[in-house]
Amino acid sequence: MTRISGFHQDEEGFWVADLECGHTQHMRHNPPWRERAWVTTESGRSSKIGEDIECRECSGLAVYRLEKSADVPGIRMVNELAFGQPEEADIVDRLRESCDDLLSLVAIRKKRLVGHILFSPVTLETGDKVITGMGLAPMAVLPGYQRKGIGSVLVRAGLALLFHERQCPFVVVLGHPGYYPRFGFEPASKYGVKCQWEGIPDEAFMIRVQDGSDTGGLSGVARYRDEFEAAV
Repeated sequence: MTRISGFHQDEEGFWVADLECGHTQHMRHNPPWRERAWVTTESGRSSKIGEDIECRECSGLAVYRLEKSADVPGIRMVNELAFGQPEEADIVDRLRESCDDLLSLVAIRKKRLVGHILFSPVTLETGDKVITGMGLAPMAVLPGYQRKGIGSVLVRAGLALLFHERQCPFVVVLGHPGYYPRFGFEPASKYGVKCQWEGIPDEAFMIRVQDGSDTGGLSGVARYRDEFEAAV
């Protein structure tokens, strides 16, 4: 444990705690991901000076945040090593260049980028209308850091941001049916939603819908962006 000695703002305007151990730690108020309303006022920050806190750098805990431009090489490396091939990393790079509506999160541990998750637009063609949601792909964690909960935190953080901040109507994923249901995903066929690609096992194509949304109009064919075609 260490103590908070002060605060400063980073280049993006987020508040950062200065710690007695010499490290710094973001103290974002970013509902629903982080609830820290106190950091938005001078009195709130002053009340935390001298308070004990666990330093993530000293303890080796991972830090989760939005992708920054400096993360691009590390994101590519994580995807290449996690999948053992360049295809997924190529998709990420192409989407970054051509799509403005991505959600890209990274996990940092001891200043090393160890995990990455990407959400990109998916359209659902249903009747005479098109509904736009998001697709989870890819999600990668460095081999030496897998099975430590890093991927789970990335998934939960991404879903929270999409559903609570962006009001995303649905998220689809093509993945292991033994893993993703813990995050609220269900077989997409339950809603009459089909994957655009033939031969996908029913249990492997899953969907999670926005809580309280009208699911009656979600049936149809879910289509990913063209950047994914090279990997199928």
